[in-house]
Amino acid sequence: MHPIDPLPHATAALLAQCRRLFLRGLQVQASIGIHGFERAAPQRLRLDIDLYVPLAASTPQRDALDEVVDYDFVRQVVHQAVAAGHIGLQETLGDAVLDALLAHPGVVAARVATSKPDVYPDCEAVGVETFRLRPDAAALLPNAQP
Repeated sequence: MHPIDPLPHATAALLAQCRRLFLRGLQVQASIGIHGFERAAPQRLRLDIDLYVPLAASTPQRDALDEVVDYDFVRQVVHQAVAAGHIGLQETLGDAVLDALLAHPGVVAARVATSKPDVYPDCEAVGVETFRLRPDAAALLPNAQP
């Protein structure tokens, strides 16, 4: 588990009204990287993703999948982004995944971390992590304070 940096108070207050869904260690083969050896063949890429969904919109009354954000949606977003073609930078991939996740009406914030575990022999992985809150997040949460 990766440590999470403290969030500004206003953001933390918004997220306190949310349920956090997560996928850990999603591994895909991706054509990603700027170096020649990275362009030659797909490489292993690991993603850790957090979605923040309002409790009011994700508390099932019927114990039914249509009442929550489905994990399959998250996996589909990642697989579509990777299948779109070669990606130079992990930042580019992370931003594309974030854009797609935040387009879902039930998601108010998301965190995407990507890492390449096989690039350097002397470290576990190299990667990047980005957190983004939807600009209209406060309007989507019933008890949000401006």
